[in-house]
Amino acid sequence: MSNIGSWMQTVGGQWLLVGDGAALVTLMQTASSLPVVLLALPSGVIADRLDRRSVLLAAQFAMLAVSGALTVLAFTDALTPTTLLVLTFLLGCGTALMGPAWQAIQPELVERRQLGQAAALGAVNMNLARAVGPALGGAVVAAAGAGWVFAFNTASYLGIAAVLMMWRRPRTAAPATGNEGLLAALHAGRRYVWNAPGVRRVLLRTLLFIPGGAALWALLPLTASRSLGLGSGGYGLLLAAVGVGAVAGAFALPWVRRVLGANGTLAAGALVFAGVLAVLATVRAPWLVAVALLPAGLAWIGALSTLNAAVQARLPGWVRARGLAVYLLVFQGGQALAAPVWGAVAEWLGLSVSLLIAGAMMLLSAVSVRRWPLHDAEGINPSTSDHWPTPPLVFEPGEAEGPVLVSVVYRVPADHHAEFTDRMRHVARSRRRTGALTWGLYQDGNDPERFVETYLVSSWAEHLAQHHVRLTATDRRREERARELLAPGTLPEVTHAFDTASGSLVSGRVGVGALEGDDAETSG
Repeated sequence: MSNIGSWMQTVGGQWLLVGDGAALVTLMQTASSLPVVLLALPSGVIADRLDRRSVLLAAQFAMLAVSGALTVLAFTDALTPTTLLVLTFLLGCGTALMGPAWQAIQPELVERRQLGQAAALGAVNMNLARAVGPALGGAVVAAAGAGWVFAFNTASYLGIAAVLMMWRRPRTAAPATGNEGLLAALHAGRRYVWNAPGVRRVLLRTLLFIPGGAALWALLPLTASRSLGLGSGGYGLLLAAVGVGAVAGAFALPWVRRVLGANGTLAAGALVFAGVLAVLATVRAPWLVAVALLPAGLAWIGALSTLNAAVQARLPGWVRARGLAVYLLVFQGGQALAAPVWGAVAEWLGLSVSLLIAGAMMLLSAVSVRRWPLHDAEGINPSTSDHWPTPPLVFEPGEAEGPVLVSVVYRVPADHHAEFTDRMRHVARSRRRTGALTWGLYQDGNDPERFVETYLVSSWAEHLAQHHVRLTATDRRREERARELLAPGTLPEVTHAFDTASGSLVSGRVGVGALEGDDAETSG
């Protein structure tokens, strides 16, 4: 119901701006998507640090207030294009705050093996709303004015709030970042994504699909009014055709994935979208355009559910909301930045040419799947693995003490040297994902069978997080594969060294600040 309200409001808002030129129409999409670019990463930190149910409730009530103001202004004829765009931007801020938390709770609702189906079900939800909301919104705007679609959307936020109030998160789903600061948490999320090749590849595929796909949503209102001569009701029916195609496609999606696989689904979706954009550019019969939009819905749901499930399956719980925030940043940000570009191109080169250019971009996206496919996720298990033993220190460091230099000594037979260094590349990514600022693997010049791994962690709290929160079953398997090559009967030797400037000296726990005279100068 809330998604139906959102689509009704989208139709009402866009139709109010149709007479003001292509630039303002496309800015509606920018106003709703740009907040994700600005707030996605902080929202991800908030969703990882705080109770996600509380975050979602706060976002719902904030959007309820903004939508209520929009409704009042519409009924009093005080709603200007600028005010409409500003309030749409504020609603987008609520969506940006809600997005990472909403995505991150999915693994708390279904098992990992069902994430793909859950993502498709979410897409069905959205596209059922797209099938009903635009047509209903167009009819309401034509019959009673835009104020009533804004009023319906305002009331719809109460439904989600009621469901969230009834839901109780699992006890095991508590925030895992502890007292981690905002900047440290942002850096940890960026570090994880940068050192996770599978996640980076999902982001690349999203970036290659979204800009061309955004042209359909940005330019469809102009296509309806200028090329097809339709009113608000006709535009709503065109959007409904996309929604109907997506809902029908959801039933075919499991079969499509079995036949084509994830990468084939992405390539086929881009090809279909390219064909639909070509139809929009060249066909002037409304019924033919509506028929062409049906497979566009299937292509959209296929690509987005595939990408969403791919990123969900690769993220562990401690950084899930931040990783999803980066995904939403690329997804929504791509739409936000592409929409005004398509509006400018349409004004400069014409509507048909801009749609053909977008279709060519989708063709390139399809071809690029062969060069940059999604990585196989079958061997990835993001569940937490607390397999490291407690460090046997002679004193208990404070959480803020650091940096900490961790050294691990391995003995590796000569015939395993090359294979060992190759397997340790995966261990290096694991260390960096979970907190290492630097990493290195060195071979002893006096004893070639002795290898020393070193990595630096910013604080003792960060290293404890590695021990108990951040390592996954996949990380454990990577370590075990490297240690299979050690000399028989030997175990890694681990040491933890603290920066003397931090005051963590073991002998009497003497800090640098306690030194006096010349010694104090020397310590500096």
